[in-house]
Amino acid sequence: METLDLTGKVVIVTGASSGIGAATARLLHEAGAHPVLAARRADRLEQLGEALGGALAVPTDVTSQADRDGLVRRTLDRHGRIDGLVNNAGVGLHKLLVDTDLDEFSRLLQLNVVAALGMMQAVLPAMRGQGSGRIVNVSSGTTRMAAPTVSAYGASKAALNMISAVGRVELASDGIVVSMVLPSVTATEFDGGVFQLGVEVVPGLIVQSSEYVARFILRALRTGEEAIDIPHGPERPELVQV
Repeated sequence: METLDLTGKVVIVTGASSGIGAATARLLHEAGAHPVLAARRADRLEQLGEALGGALAVPTDVTSQADRDGLVRRTLDRHGRIDGLVNNAGVGLHKLLVDTDLDEFSRLLQLNVVAALGMMQAVLPAMRGQGSGRIVNVSSGTTRMAAPTVSAYGASKAALNMISAVGRVELASDGIVVSMVLPSVTATEFDGGVFQLGVEVVPGLIVQSSEYVARFILRALRTGEEAIDIPHGPERPELVQV
């Protein structure tokens, strides 16, 4: 598959107000792309947009179809095209099965699964019209393990894995490439910022930086790889070179 030059490309990033999303937007800007910032926290989006040379910042609740449609409309109004989507918005839920609140689990699925699929659907008309597009869904390494308390969150991301894999097959004829990136434990505001950078939470599992994960996301946008499982342990910068 041809490596994509990100220069001048228009890429929507959801969950862009902090963590992996904000780091991805910064790296896209450095690469010469036009990141479009989407998240619920308007103040943070505005600040980041200003820092990135006036990047388009659209306050967005991705669980709302009206907000998703509005995000796409404003992106097309500003840039006239959509070359990429990074589905990064998400929430965590780590409890034992017996303690998992079903209403909370339902809200988790709405954001981590239904909204992600909704964002894919929202950008498809523009991408199909162009005959090209790259979609990167941010999943989780927890889908590769069975550990206590990860059932609800891992199940939501496992569903996203299937959507990604099927989307890759179904959309290939439209010139649209769907990839997924599966981070290890990452230092973000997730779950109240419980994971601190560089800490070894269990033997061999070291908390990695948001920017490190973001570099893999850019690698996926460029290469169109089907899946990138970010290795656990110390960060390995050589793996993100394209």
